[in-house]
Amino acid sequence: MAEVACPKCQAPNKVYDTLFFVQKLLERYFAVHRELQALKAQEQETSEDKNQSPQQAEQEQNNLLVGVNLAATDVLATQEQHEPLKQWFIKQNIVPTFDFSAVDMSGYFDEAASEIGGKYHITKDILGRIGWAYRNNHTGINLDIGKMAQKDAQLINNMCRQFYSHTLFAKYFYQKQEKVIRLNLQKAAAIKHFFSGGWLEWYALGKMLAEAKQRGKAYAFSCARNVKIKFSNEDVHELDVVFQPAGQPPLMIECKSGEFRQDIEKYVRLRKRLNLPAARFVVLVTDLEDSQVAALSSMYELTFVTPKTLMKHMREVM
Repeated sequence: MAEVACPKCQAPNKVYDTLFFVQKLLERYFAVHRELQALKAQEQETSEDKNQSPQQAEQEQNNLLVGVNLAATDVLATQEQHEPLKQWFIKQNIVPTFDFSAVDMSGYFDEAASEIGGKYHITKDILGRIGWAYRNNHTGINLDIGKMAQKDAQLINNMCRQFYSHTLFAKYFYQKQEKVIRLNLQKAAAIKHFFSGGWLEWYALGKMLAEAKQRGKAYAFSCARNVKIKFSNEDVHELDVVFQPAGQPPLMIECKSGEFRQDIEKYVRLRKRLNLPAARFVVLVTDLEDSQVAALSSMYELTFVTPKTLMKHMREVM
């Protein structure tokens, strides 16, 4: 480096060697280049984040029940919702057939089932009488609630009136003086099936979905009801309720509101063919004591539960 006077003003100026000057210029150039590349990379990452955010939000909110009224939604009644279950069955060399409408919660069946199952110790007798009337082609029944505890009688009367308002009964009339409820039964096949045992399937499904909703938007699952499956040897079975948490094998719930003992061996064979552990093949039975539930579960490679104990087990395996 040397100092040379300016030709015009004679002011001294520093003059650098050409090699030194070029070296410093290149250093500055590469520093600016690195800074520019870093800014471009940051901008690209921000852009990619913006582009991915809707997809990420969808992945995070993969619980279809978040933000919906569980008692009035058909969001589950789609092919897409059933797809994970379909793929699981196919991998087991099983062909499933789904009825998407079987998980349409916009009707009143699930709410009525919750009323029945939640108070089964009170509703059991009435269900028995309704079922008997249907089997014997009777058009109606009379319920004498005068001998019941006042609280229970009021509960039954309110429930019957509510069921009538939602068309589960054709007619409802309460004779206040005699304390007798007169009911005319619906002839529709769907209503007959509901009171003849179908209510238990709706009860199990509703309980599972209520628990799934509480687990938040990141809880993914697939569910179905009344699934027909065909094995490779053409054997056909129907599954009452199937619930599959994401990344896990499905939970099978077979619902028995009447006699079930003759079906135990069939369920044992079916569980083995589905290659499921006993904890994931559940037999929901209405009329069992807790001691019987424990005994049957230990005797057979199945899990027995009642409406009262259903969710205690399910929360452990969901």
